[in-house]
Amino acid sequence: MGESAYVLLQYYALRMRTRVTVTVDQAAVRSAEEAVAAGRAASVSAWVASAMNERARRETLADVLADIRAELGPATDEETAWARSVLGL
Repeated sequence: MGESAYVLLQYYALRMRTRVTVTVDQAAVRSAEEAVAAGRAASVSAWVASAMNERARRETLADVLADIRAELGPATDEETAWARSVLGL
């Protein structure tokens, strides 16, 4: 990749982010800082962004499951057991 393409890519990546200010409890801050220190996150911002993305993914999945339940009714015990075994729960 040429230097100009790399600069353009960096600019694009930066533009795709939004800075926000949030207030969180000290335990959450410590967890984020510990994750950074242990190399599990690149930065506190990256740790928070990952948590936000995971929450959004779970909420989307919950919406999908609610739609399925509304259309097909609740899962049977057999279906639930199968899903748990596939998911390793």
